[in-house]
Amino acid sequence: MQKDTIKVAIAGATGAVGHELLRLLELRRVGVELTAVLASSRSVDKEVRFNGRTLRVQSLETFDFSTVDLAFFSAGSSVSRVHALRAAAAGALIIDNTNAFRMDDDTPLLVPQVNARELRIRPASSIIANPNCSTIPVVRLLEPVLRINPLRSVIACTYQAASGAGLTGLQELDASIREVIENQPSPARHDRFAAPLGYNVVPSIDVLEEDGFTLEERKMGQESRKILSAPALHVSATCVRVPVRNCHSAAVYVQCERPITPEALRQLWRDAPEIRVYDGKEPGDFPTPRLVGSSDLVHVGRIRQDPENPSAFWCWVVSDNIRIGAALNAVQILETLLSQRPFDLRNNRRAIQA
Repeated sequence: MQKDTIKVAIAGATGAVGHELLRLLELRRVGVELTAVLASSRSVDKEVRFNGRTLRVQSLETFDFSTVDLAFFSAGSSVSRVHALRAAAAGALIIDNTNAFRMDDDTPLLVPQVNARELRIRPASSIIANPNCSTIPVVRLLEPVLRINPLRSVIACTYQAASGAGLTGLQELDASIREVIENQPSPARHDRFAAPLGYNVVPSIDVLEEDGFTLEERKMGQESRKILSAPALHVSATCVRVPVRNCHSAAVYVQCERPITPEALRQLWRDAPEIRVYDGKEPGDFPTPRLVGSSDLVHVGRIRQDPENPSAFWCWVVSDNIRIGAALNAVQILETLLSQRPFDLRNNRRAIQA
């Protein structure tokens, strides 16, 4: 590696998003040096493979972040509130995949295809926040529309896969399916979802708030407004967990200031980066989680104008929540930083000393 190669650590390397970060950094040949994979004490000394090398998992609690330039955090909000702040204080730049800092005024909330302009200077917090997995694909569809037609309101109903709750979410889905098939309780954990998920639909994700909305639903509105720089935009959501292993889906209703046709929407989205448009001219011509699988694209179909309001439309969006909704967006933030170099990416303390 060259002397000025960016040194990177991954916190939460043994989780679902951490595994995908490792895979994408290798697959996309991102020009950084991965020097440390970190996790809780339970995973210390486990081994992971990266670029033909074996890396041993180190303790997140004791790691010296002054030895790296950048760290990915995908270990949960409570962990980030302690250790991402510690890493930032040690001079590292943080790409955080949790809810801990998304609404912090000193922390940009980044979707590179939408608001990469927020990376012009190093954040005052030294933290860049990755949005929620259900927010990212929706704002990627809204941004091209917003450029030509002001938005009045967005209503979304999401159908979110079990993997959105991590590896334990997938384990709970499998266990609850077995319970139904075998007609007997499973000894596996059942605390990731508000109700058993196997053969079920659970209309509650994250903490239930006093007004009846959940934190997941609240995030979608707050984050969309921040990413789109549209503080007055009305966004309301119902977020539902479904017995699907991977890929989140959403039915989205958008009201604009002026009329807009399905043909215009299809062309807007065809011209946007990394979006696949389904014309819907044939039966079954629409995206589904099973069809989409592991994909680096946002998939959109069922595009139709409200027959009673020509300024409003419906669409159906599907995306890989682990990739589009988490790991890939984080890697693309890093790729944007590496290609544009808007500021010195080296550890802030060592850069100042140099």
